[in-house]
Amino acid sequence: MSDNNQPRIVVIGGGTGMPVLLRGLKNYPILLTALVTVADDGGSTGRLRQDMAIPAPGDIRNVIAAMSEVEPMLIQLFQHRFSVGNELSGHSLGNLLLAAMTSITGDFYTGIKEISRVLNVKGKIYPISNENISLRAEMADGSFVVGESNIPLAGKEIHRVYLEPTDVKPLPNALTAIERADLIVISPGSLFTSIMPNLIIPQIADALRSAKAKIVYVCNVMTQAGETTGFSAGDHVQAIINHIGEDIIDAIVVHSEKIDPKVRDRYAGENSEPVEYDIERLLDMGLQIIEGDIIDHSKTTIRHDTGKIAKLLYSLIAK
Repeated sequence: MSDNNQPRIVVIGGGTGMPVLLRGLKNYPILLTALVTVADDGGSTGRLRQDMAIPAPGDIRNVIAAMSEVEPMLIQLFQHRFSVGNELSGHSLGNLLLAAMTSITGDFYTGIKEISRVLNVKGKIYPISNENISLRAEMADGSFVVGESNIPLAGKEIHRVYLEPTDVKPLPNALTAIERADLIVISPGSLFTSIMPNLIIPQIADALRSAKAKIVYVCNVMTQAGETTGFSAGDHVQAIINHIGEDIIDAIVVHSEKIDPKVRDRYAGENSEPVEYDIERLLDMGLQIIEGDIIDHSKTTIRHDTGKIAKLLYSLIAK
């Protein structure tokens, strides 16, 4: 446990799944740290990366919004995306602020720290690396795809993903956070393009392997076309094992309730279906299975429920 007896929870990830976990967890008496992917290269983020050669700000922006405790209007402003047909179109104000703060401080991480202070962020946010990195994929047919945003569009089965440059250095604070954690959570999100870019940094994989903390993977509720089509929960875990080795994940959180047929049908139109929980296989992998009704039933899209998932994760260390 940490100095002031509050347990340390580290959440690793990116994409849409990670902020949902953080928004709920920040309300608990814990020391919360988010380690966030910087491999994104689509939209506003991609343009800023090209123009300014900075790591990707998009996922970081969403995490800052989730962990911030300020007036809702300020968050709305931070998350605002310009839509007019000019140079600003498609850019989000938060991304521009992160780019500006990086220019002012001369360093991406310092820029994040300053904006976190201004927006009263509860907890710490670290980019997994301070470097400008690119994600690449080798497909099952032997072809290669360059760029996080292009990988799901290839419509092929992904064999593996890797980073360019290959010798990416993680932020030292990220390694320290993993080492000192009481619970490490791998967030839901796009498996190969939001989650994996964090885990495959060699020193991060090593830190996870030697971490004292229990490592819990919150499995996606739905498959994602172009990334995890037809994947069961076991397939998600196996993909992580294939990239970083066995005996890293201790437990998996799965959604145990049926999905509303109307919602299922709409997702089927996007070639997405509920992830099947192959319980026997997960047990054979030596995982503890943590089941619960963890989605937000009030929404027409399937998202983890902020309150339910945070409560469940906090219960793992509140013993």
